[in-house]
Amino acid sequence: MTTKTLALVALCAVATLASAKENRPNIVFILADDWGLGDVKTYGGGRCKIETPNMDQLAADGMKFMDAHSSSSVCTPTRYGVLTGRYNWRSRLKRGVLNGYSTALIEPGRQTVASFLKQNGYTTACIGKWHLGMDFPTTDGKPPKSSAKKPEELASKCNVDWKGTIKNGPTSLGFDTYWGISASLDMPPYIWIENDRFVGECTAIKAFHRPGPAHADFEDYDVLPTLAKKASEFIARQARTPEPFFLYMTLNSPHTPISPSKAFQGKSKLGTYGDFVMETDWAIGQVVKAVEAAGIAGNTLIIVTADNGCSPAALRSGSSKNIRFRMGESEPEDPAAHYSSTIYRGHKADIYEGGHRVPYIARWDGKVKPGSLCEDPICLVDLYATCADILKQKIPDSSAEDSVSLLPNLLGTAKKPVREAVIHHSINGSFAIRQGDWKLNFCPGSGGWSSPKPGKAKEVKEWVQLYNLASDPAETKNLAAENPETVQRLTNLAQQYIDNGRSTPGTNQKNNGETYLYPTWIKNAQSK
Repeated sequence: MTTKTLALVALCAVATLASAKENRPNIVFILADDWGLGDVKTYGGGRCKIETPNMDQLAADGMKFMDAHSSSSVCTPTRYGVLTGRYNWRSRLKRGVLNGYSTALIEPGRQTVASFLKQNGYTTACIGKWHLGMDFPTTDGKPPKSSAKKPEELASKCNVDWKGTIKNGPTSLGFDTYWGISASLDMPPYIWIENDRFVGECTAIKAFHRPGPAHADFEDYDVLPTLAKKASEFIARQARTPEPFFLYMTLNSPHTPISPSKAFQGKSKLGTYGDFVMETDWAIGQVVKAVEAAGIAGNTLIIVTADNGCSPAALRSGSSKNIRFRMGESEPEDPAAHYSSTIYRGHKADIYEGGHRVPYIARWDGKVKPGSLCEDPICLVDLYATCADILKQKIPDSSAEDSVSLLPNLLGTAKKPVREAVIHHSINGSFAIRQGDWKLNFCPGSGGWSSPKPGKAKEVKEWVQLYNLASDPAETKNLAAENPETVQRLTNLAQQYIDNGRSTPGTNQKNNGETYLYPTWIKNAQSK
């Protein structure tokens, strides 16, 4: 073979790799923690008193989704849905969240979006808060735990083997690499994890809200900057390789502990929460800049969203005169206030819109029209099917049972909403279903932390709440009594989704454990 022929072969090989990579875009999915819709300037407008220039620019360069929802109003369940494409309540976790020592939630053998992309030639990385459980090694073979209150008690009252191998974590679920923390930053143990090993040992006791074992050098205010640095380095490194990459970046912010680094302290007008939101926006900007600096913006889909609405903890950390949560049209308008839930009722943990309606912005240069809007209802479980559609790959019947492709929305080719309906879920296991303008809540209260709280009412007269979000986005007027046919239709559809083990076309699947449309306390009360 001549030198000229060898050169032509080499050029063809390079062209083939470039073409393959062009058809498999890099995918960056950033999931913020407890970030209200109104905490992003491009959504909150004048009612948002926090500056978020990077998110605003991302919206200007891409598509802003106006009706996006997490599958749950709290974090662990939402993360399950994002990675599996399956509604969280189909798992063993029917209410609440996991803690830092919890065992793995994602079922053995279940395909995730990471394992799916890895099978299709992607290099995959998870950087950030996991909070889906992982199996810690222990010194006595028993479940991991710690009751140590002092460093000297760690040897006798904490059974975690800091030198052992962690099982069933991110690297067992399709991620090539992992760097992060086991759960929320207010849940011990406070120590970095790299792949399936702890980075060092816990020799101290610290309390970023909940006291527990900690690495001596681990500090809460270092976590967000470290995640931004690790993600930027990963992007720069992978951009030099022929393989496309998937980065699942899960921020610890602006969840508690609300702990902005020194560079952002005092930056906002809304106390430490405002500062932390600004640092969250900065971290996202660092990742976007890394994509641009690597010269891969033209072949990278960037999605930024949040796991649920803003937490009431924001109120305690900001100025009590400035921060407000929007709780319905009956609340007097305050021009000086900041509304974390914009015009919507409720906040984190609730079945109301403020609990699960989240920011969602996508940038994909050359594919997504700059400055575009999507008004259709979508859900975070839709990531899996969207990736499959981009790659033109079929999803097995036993995977991503509730995921719907958003590619038509992203490309601007959708002729109608891509979803038949969306199921919502609150911290106590309350359900709601959304179809078109109608939303039916299968509980008499918030299902979460705002008033009326679950199970508190001595006499409940309205077992369901039906709202027309087009005319009443703040969910103030229950129309269930006037619309019994709509209530029945939506009830039947929600029950069908539960019974079939899926909400998309395909062979029926099984849920993990019994799943009820009404929370147990309501079922018991109704039977009396």
